[in-house]
Amino acid sequence: MKKGMMWALFAVFLLTLTACSNNRETKIEPKVTVKEMAEQLLIQVEQPAFMELEEVQVKESYYINPNLLEEYIIQMPLMNVTSNELSILKLKDKKDLETVKSALEKRAADAIRNFENYLPDQYENAKNYKIVTNGNYMLFVISEESEELIKHFNAFFSNK
Repeated sequence: MKKGMMWALFAVFLLTLTACSNNRETKIEPKVTVKEMAEQLLIQVEQPAFMELEEVQVKESYYINPNLLEEYIIQMPLMNVTSNELSILKLKDKKDLETVKSALEKRAADAIRNFENYLPDQYENAKNYKIVTNGNYMLFVISEESEELIKHFNAFFSNK
């Protein structure tokens, strides 16, 4: 009798575990490159004109060693009258996440400082920067539309 009861409880436990795991949203690897991700984000959420940074500028302006990245796109404003930025980074190794995050926070501090005594609305925009991580991918965004950009970025990683 006790064995039967134990097996019944075990079966209920397994069914519960299976049901819970099926309800979770599964994270997937995007089917597009980071450059294609950025292009799609900018189609969905209009931003000011951007220029793409070269490898040397990545080290100087973003404090990131490009050797830590499998692929990346870093875009800054074409004109220095807006604080908007959009960067998508794919790390080679997830262990470098904190290093890259610290570099992005340093970049955000630079952007904030650049607009502190220049354009008050852009200063406020820069202060509201966002860093989002999804697996080995990171999004760094400064934008009035950051929440919308984040929503579209996260959509690359879901089954829905």
